[in-house]
Amino acid sequence: MRLEGTRLTWLGHATFLVETPGNQRIVIDPWLKGNPSCPPAFHQLSQVNLILVTHGHFDHMGSAHEVALATGAPVVSNFEIATYLQQLGVASTVGMNKGGTVSFGEIQVTMVRADHSSGITREDGSIAYGGEPAGFVITLENGITVYHAGDTNVFSDMALIRELYSPDIALLPIGGHFTMSPKEAAYAVRLLQPKTVIPMHYGTFDALTGSPEAFLDLVKGEETEVVVLKPGEVYQ
Repeated sequence: MRLEGTRLTWLGHATFLVETPGNQRIVIDPWLKGNPSCPPAFHQLSQVNLILVTHGHFDHMGSAHEVALATGAPVVSNFEIATYLQQLGVASTVGMNKGGTVSFGEIQVTMVRADHSSGITREDGSIAYGGEPAGFVITLENGITVYHAGDTNVFSDMALIRELYSPDIALLPIGGHFTMSPKEAAYAVRLLQPKTVIPMHYGTFDALTGSPEAFLDLVKGEETEVVVLKPGEVYQ
């Protein structure tokens, strides 16, 4: 599909950098240093306008605090994670919940359902309550909608996400074990019917055995374009 000035860079695992037609830079689920699949050139992000965190697990919010302090970008997440980050010194947070929409200029961010968990692991190994997991539908200045599913299994209400928000691009986990495998992700494509899907959250750990090859085989015949990126590659 034509992205009309939009750029999506996969930074490995579930981390994406979205560059918008209005020159805004949005990082989703930032896990940079410590992420074995994140290219070293992206271990530090000096220019970010908005940070989105789907849930509290380290491999999704592990760099949120650092990026927020370095850039001053607001962090959008559920109320519990926003409060937790405030306690760590993050000055600008937006706590919200599923069904809510917040606007940043011409960009709109809507929080939607995900089926997962969201505990925050403290330095001593204990787990703090991290609210409920979520996904995000991001509507850009040019009207293109990007759905980042976060960590999730497939659920039938993905059909409601299609009906309500009509995502053009879906970023879906396929690794299995903690999230959808290729089998469930292929069914999610049928429910969502996006123009383009980019698989994520696979190969980072040994347990994440789902592969893009298996996913591609399962979505044969669907009208959705599948774009498989390597970490650091851009879809534009």
